Amino acid sequence: MKINKLTILEYIFEIILIVALSFIYYLNKSIETPQILYIPKGSINQIITHLEQRNYDVCKLDALILRLIGSPQSGWIDLGTTRNTKADFLYKLTTAKAALENVTLIPGETTYIFLNQLATNLHLDRKKLENEFKKQAPIQEGVFVPNTYKLPVGLNEHQLINLLLKISLLKMKNFSIKIFGTYNQTKWFHYVAVASIIQKESANKKEMPIVSSVIYNRIKKGMKLQMDGSLNYGKYSHVKVSSKRIKNDNTLYNTYKYKGVPKIPVCNVSFEAIHAAIFPAKTNYLYFMRSKKGTHDFTCNYSTHLKNIRRATK
Repeated sequence: MKINKLTILEYIFEIILIVALSFIYYLNKSIETPQILYIPKGSINQIITHLEQRNYDVCKLDALILRLIGSPQSGWIDLGTTRNTKADFLYKLTTAKAALENVTLIPGETTYIFLNQLATNLHLDRKKLENEFKKQAPIQEGVFVPNTYKLPVGLNEHQLINLLLKISLLKMKNFSIKIFGTYNQTKWFHYVAVASIIQKESANKKEMPIVSSVIYNRIKKGMKLQMDGSLNYGKYSHVKVSSKRIKNDNTLYNTYKYKGVPKIPVCNVSFEAIHAAIFPAKTNYLYFMRSKKGTHDFTCNYSTHLKNIRRATK
């Protein structure tokens, strides 16, 4: 009887030992992930499912362990390395946070200048950022939504461009659905192109629908837009447009040489500018000139426009 009891105890001990060793072995297994990892808000099961869907080596056992350790962080977390033991990985899910860097894209700024900002602020390779943008963006300008972005320090060039495009294109799609009930990328970026001229030319938000009306009125009459703002593209974003530039620039952005709105937006634009492009004011204006007050004087005829020019340049 004593022997039987002893044998049972030995079996139990061996089972416990095997389970313990298996558990230790499991916790010491390595798991590979990006160093900077996004964790969504939600229950532990939802988080584990999110990680599973991205082909990270996690399972329901990890959910059980997390319940014993504590609640995972949400948002971007810095794991410190791309390879961790399972124990370290699960612990870091509950404790690690990524450092965030604020980068502001102002309405009317070009992607060329924005990529310079990103490279400087986040210590990334400018050329790699540009190459990633060319690979991933649906169009070469106007795809970013102006905003202050809280960006995780540690993302590589591919991850950063991917993140910014996902955020921006989703916002654009939602805004399009709100207005049109649908999203057509070609149609949308036509309006973004119009909005980019509006953004560059308007002195304030109030003027945007009026500037928009001038654009459509001139197009309707077969007139060239002849707007300086169209030449503030790319690296020329903050360069004053000279008569020499107007004469020598042969790009599609030169609205002094070519009719219509450039097919590619000049810059990244606000939703106010896009709204103005879709819903222009009803006017007969064909000309406008910046006054000494900083706003524009709008007029329907050229003779009055010349008077406004003389008044502004005295």
